[in-house]
Amino acid sequence: MTEASVDVRTQRSALTKLFSATALYTGLGLAAGLFYREFTKANGFPEGFPGQLAVTHTHLLVLGMIVPLIVLALEKTFRLSESRLFGWFFWIYNAGVVLTTAMMVWHGSLQVLGVKGSAAISGIAGLGHILIGAGFVLLLVTLGKAIRRG
Repeated sequence: MTEASVDVRTQRSALTKLFSATALYTGLGLAAGLFYREFTKANGFPEGFPGQLAVTHTHLLVLGMIVPLIVLALEKTFRLSESRLFGWFFWIYNAGVVLTTAMMVWHGSLQVLGVKGSAAISGIAGLGHILIGAGFVLLLVTLGKAIRRG
């Protein structure tokens, strides 16, 4: 197998992962919007009830769908996956998105039910935000190296 065919396989694998993540988060984002609407309605809250549950839909669509779509375009252009950091970015970033949005759903559901959430929820969500931030740093380092590589 030639080096070029390995590069093509690596890039195809990265593109597939990014596309799959985009599709998954699109479904989750739409489901989160539906859950918010129906859960608040079922619990007698007025339409547009503000809270953590209200913004989960947007977080999933932006962080889970839009960001991977942008990274997909960057991968196609700059072959980011040639860097070992790309895999680290992908998994750390996605772990952060999943952890953050899971805590948003949990905390938002408690808000709707009128149950006070614990500080642990905020702490775990904070860890999710840290992972997202670390993922962005890894992405920027990877992108910078790819640009310098030409």
